[in-house]
Amino acid sequence: MMEIHELVVEMKLLERRLTLYEEKYGVLNEDFYAALTSGKLDQFDDYDETRIDFVRWKGIYETWLRRKAAYEAQMEGRDLIDAMRLQPAY
Repeated sequence: MMEIHELVVEMKLLERRLTLYEEKYGVLNEDFYAALTSGKLDQFDDYDETRIDFVRWKGIYETWLRRKAAYEAQMEGRDLIDAMRLQPAY
């Protein structure tokens, strides 16, 4: 199981990658994901670059969702001060 600080670092790395797709396609991750998983973007399967982007974007977003859920689960019922790293990592 990842520690809280590890989850935060990984989520931030994933968010940087997700931002590139949001900027490229002009929509937020959650809107893209909802459209993709409901079949509204199926017509783009014919285009190699878009299909590859969408597969990667979906995978990165799903990984981010899992890390966010793990973070929230670890934070649940925990005092913030107990979760904080008071000794900076860098």
